[in-house]
Amino acid sequence: MFNQRYGPLESTPTVVKNLVIINALFFLVKFLGNGMFLGQDMDGLLGLHYLTSPEFRPWQLVTHMFMHGDIWHLFFNMFGLFMLGAPLEYRWGSQRFLTYYMICGLGAALIYLGVQALDYAQVVAQLSPEQVEMVRREGQQYVFNDSAMNHLAGLYFIDLVGASGAIFGVLVAFGMLYPNVELMIFPLPIPIKAKYFVMLYGAYELYSGLVRHPGDNVAHFAHIGGLVVGFITVMTWRKRLPYT
Repeated sequence: MFNQRYGPLESTPTVVKNLVIINALFFLVKFLGNGMFLGQDMDGLLGLHYLTSPEFRPWQLVTHMFMHGDIWHLFFNMFGLFMLGAPLEYRWGSQRFLTYYMICGLGAALIYLGVQALDYAQVVAQLSPEQVEMVRREGQQYVFNDSAMNHLAGLYFIDLVGASGAIFGVLVAFGMLYPNVELMIFPLPIPIKAKYFVMLYGAYELYSGLVRHPGDNVAHFAHIGGLVVGFITVMTWRKRLPYT
């Protein structure tokens, strides 16, 4: 008679389990290579850049979802996926859950790029074409005296990484489908219903995105994008598809 032991992913549905594994593998390759793979900077190659950046590549719309800045960034995203994504996959099935996850991740990226486009238009209006070209050519390794040029360099060369847009889509779907489930959120000592947590978290992200505290490098509008796209997708599916 054998004594079987099951790991934490044994009872996890297929898509959630594989997404956790793939994200972990990407981070492991990045960690072991000190951020490099085959002579390429992984964040620079796979992280999402602004559309007119010389560093932008079309595949980054997808690959940025599998890159993370550090171990805690990875941990909290995968913990959220593990805890909240599994009930959704069991309810919807693997194919629909994967479709939803990718819709939210891509939608969040597009909304983030749209917000960047507004920022870009304001910054470029302050600069000459020669200054814009200088930033494109030298901005990755040069600090300018002009604040607008430095801002443009940030838009061009600071990349977006992380699955957070998709995870926020998972969060809003969980809140809509299981609104009264109580969640314990560290460091709060009391449980809070999922529907209230989603609303409070969404309000916090919107506030943080609009206020822009100095030193805050979190892509709040990607999070908002995941919430918005996820909400619209679930509402659309409720009208057209069963079991939603």
